[in-house]
Amino acid sequence: MKTLKQVFLFIFLMGVFTRLTAQSKHSEELVVPLSEPGKPVTLETHLLSGTIKVVGYEGKDVIIQVQVDSSKEDEDREDDAQGMKRIGTSGGLDIRAEEHDNVVRINSGSMRDKMIWLTIKVPQNTAKVDVGSVNGGDIEVSNVSGKIEISNVNGAIKATGISGSVVANTVNGDVIVRFKSVDASASMAFSSLNGKIDVTLPADIKANLKLKSGKGDIFSDFDVEVDKTQPKLETRNEDHYHEIKIDEWVHGKINGGGQEIMMQSTFGSIYIRKIK
Repeated sequence: MKTLKQVFLFIFLMGVFTRLTAQSKHSEELVVPLSEPGKPVTLETHLLSGTIKVVGYEGKDVIIQVQVDSSKEDEDREDDAQGMKRIGTSGGLDIRAEEHDNVVRINSGSMRDKMIWLTIKVPQNTAKVDVGSVNGGDIEVSNVSGKIEISNVNGAIKATGISGSVVANTVNGDVIVRFKSVDASASMAFSSLNGKIDVTLPADIKANLKLKSGKGDIFSDFDVEVDKTQPKLETRNEDHYHEIKIDEWVHGKINGGGQEIMMQSTFGSIYIRKIK
C-alpha cells in the first residue's frame, strides 16, 4: 500500500518579519517526489488570492516555488500605529502539498492580506491539471498534456503548448489558449464575462462549435460551416406560465464536425484561430 506523503512550508511572519519588511517578498521552494516517477501525474491547487503558473518540464518531481508579498500589510497598518515599528503580527502562511499515487494536491492556509505567486513545475506527461484562483492573480499553464481545468475570477487565463483538452472559465479577464494537439474524444469549453476568448486549434481538428458573444464579434480563419437556421425560437406554455426564448448561440462545424467546443463571452469578442 502506498502511503500519503505530505510536504509542508510554513512562513511565520513573526520570525521573518525583519527580512520581509526590508524585501517585501519572500521565496521558498518545495520538492514533491512522486510515488511512481515517470508515470502521469495529477495536479490540483486552488488559491483565494494569488497567481498560479504551471510549467511542464523534463523532470520526475513536482517542484513548487512559492513567493509571498506581504507589503500590503504595511499599507494597511492601523492609524494608531503610525510612527511605530511592527515587531510581530498575528496569523501566518502555510503552503502544504500532499502526494498520493501521483496525485499532488497543494493547499494554502492563513493568508491575511498576503499575495502568493505559485510556480509549479510538473512532468510533461501530466494526466490532469486542475487549478483556480479568486482574487487578483492570473493563471498560466504551459507545455503540459492531459485534461486541463482552469477557473479564475479576477484575473486572466493563458494556456500555451497544450496537448489534450481544456475547460477554462474566468469572470474578469481574457482567456487565451494555444494547442499543440487536441484530444478528439473530449468536449471543451471557454468562457469569460469581461474578456475576450482567443483559442488556437490544429488545422485538422473536427469539432462542433457552440458560440456566443453578447457585446462582441466572432472571428475565425477556419472554414466554419455555420447553421443558417439560427436563431431558433422556443416556446413553452405551462399552466399560467408562458415563455418565449430565442436561441442566440451560433452553431457551426469545423472539418465535418466532432466533439463540442463551447465559447462564450458577454463583453468580449471570440477568436478561433488555426495553427499556421
